Amino acid sequence: MSTEVATSSATKAVKVNRIGLEIAPYRGKKTTLCAGCGHNAITERIIDAFYEMGVDPYQVAKFSGIGCSSKSPAYFLESAHGFNAVHGRMPAVATGALLANRHLVGIGVSGDGDTASIGMGQFVHMMRRNVPMIYIIEDNGCYGLTKGQFSATADIGSKLKTGVVNDLPAIDTCALAIELGATFVARSFSGDKKQLLAILKAAISHRGTAMIDVISPCVTFNDHEGSTKSYSYVKDHEEFLGDVSFVPFFEDIAIEYEPGTTKEVTMHDGSRLLLSKLPEDYDPSNPIHALRLLAESKHRGELLTGIFYVNAESKDFIQLLNQVDEPLNTLPLERVRPGRQALEELMEELK
Repeated sequence: MSTEVATSSATKAVKVNRIGLEIAPYRGKKTTLCAGCGHNAITERIIDAFYEMGVDPYQVAKFSGIGCSSKSPAYFLESAHGFNAVHGRMPAVATGALLANRHLVGIGVSGDGDTASIGMGQFVHMMRRNVPMIYIIEDNGCYGLTKGQFSATADIGSKLKTGVVNDLPAIDTCALAIELGATFVARSFSGDKKQLLAILKAAISHRGTAMIDVISPCVTFNDHEGSTKSYSYVKDHEEFLGDVSFVPFFEDIAIEYEPGTTKEVTMHDGSRLLLSKLPEDYDPSNPIHALRLLAESKHRGELLTGIFYVNAESKDFIQLLNQVDEPLNTLPLERVRPGRQALEELMEELK
């Protein structure tokens, strides 16, 4: 090898993102989930999204509960903060952490069992508070850690490997999140890399609760004929609400579409979310339209994916509480503890 070639190879530029980091800090431990599990595909898209958006991993807080899905945070953003909560209780822990330090970027990973069964009460209050974080449901319609029983999101009429038929209606977490007050609601499929990546990027730029239900087939217990959460079923029954494109605020890219085919939403940081080829009368800022579309697709037996609802104007929980700019966990006692005079006035009022 010539000196010139060797020097060229040695000085070859390493690819970094806009804050100067390589992809390595955005990765995590090696996965211990089953080969082919949809959760691993979601992990890969999370890594790509945070890297491409240039988010500092050290400013991220990861939260999870219990289940196969809740192992996922170990596989991305290894240098981020993390808390593995008890079953169904992740929202409370996340809310507390994000109130203590409003500058953290929060991402919670839950499952359909962790969210829609034991954690339903916690999910309800997180959605209605509009806590500023990304909430991902890795939805496979079953309990993967306890041998594949139906979860609350399993569709009526779907079958287990044993032939048992589900006779209970499914909980639609997207419709529920919209009704409760989440300000960014979407559904995707773990096998759709392009759509899921665009949705995750938009969620990172959103200020408020960004709830994403990701259909993520369980290759061990729920990928057989008769399952409505299998790879083959989703591919045959998926209906796209529209193409999702996302332009970060730091990229000056001119995008052109035919008139009347695109809805543009400006996110909190100036980024642009572009939803194209939508139904003619669909308005992503109208929750009634979103709920109607979800109900209609369910009636047709189709799995609708895309971004259903975005509200970039509503105040998040921290803004509603009128918090100071400094993280609460850094404030000295004299600023967070009422003085004697304030306590005496309070006691007087209560007499």
